[in-house]
Amino acid sequence: MIKTYKILSLLLSYPSEELQAFLPEAVRELSAEGLLSEEHLAGVREFADHWNSHDLIDWQAEYVQLFDSGRAASLYIFEHLKGDSKDRGQAMVDLTEHYRSRDMQLSAHELPDYLPVFLEFLSSLPPAEAAETLAGAVNVISLINSRLNDKQNIYRYLPGAVISLSATAPDWQPSSSGTAESEPENPDSSYDEPVSFSNENPCSNCK
Repeated sequence: MIKTYKILSLLLSYPSEELQAFLPEAVRELSAEGLLSEEHLAGVREFADHWNSHDLIDWQAEYVQLFDSGRAASLYIFEHLKGDSKDRGQAMVDLTEHYRSRDMQLSAHELPDYLPVFLEFLSSLPPAEAAETLAGAVNVISLINSRLNDKQNIYRYLPGAVISLSATAPDWQPSSSGTAESEPENPDSSYDEPVSFSNENPCSNCK
């Protein structure tokens, strides 16, 4: 297992007592595996130190307000790509089947496009395949990252760390001021076909 993907998955999940207790170890494990740059590791360390010094209930309230109260920074990938269209349901089915083909079974309450679930799946793949598969969603993650940067929210360090693991960079980047440059109306629009996480087309613009 690639621990870095798994740990970032946990850090982006709903906060719990177990997760809060794990924060110092999370930073140590990320440092030991060595996949993140010093810059990104420092960001994760700042995130961990921040929430390690706050009450859990405040952390949980922040999480709900940030990720569950609107679509802007939603951690559901297809919400940014598909919205409420009928295509979203089929995309969910296809992604679930892809997970099953690689022996990953979701629980009844898990949705396949939830970023922590996607990262957990990547943790089970060989490193090169994980990086290529991540590239298929990197534009969406970059969009989430730019919106967290706009808010100067402490969570901004986590999508930034995820992006750094991708085989390819996003097609657009946040500016130095923290706002997006030429933010696409639809992050999927730069792809010849809708984003797919299958082996056949992990990233249709990686050529």
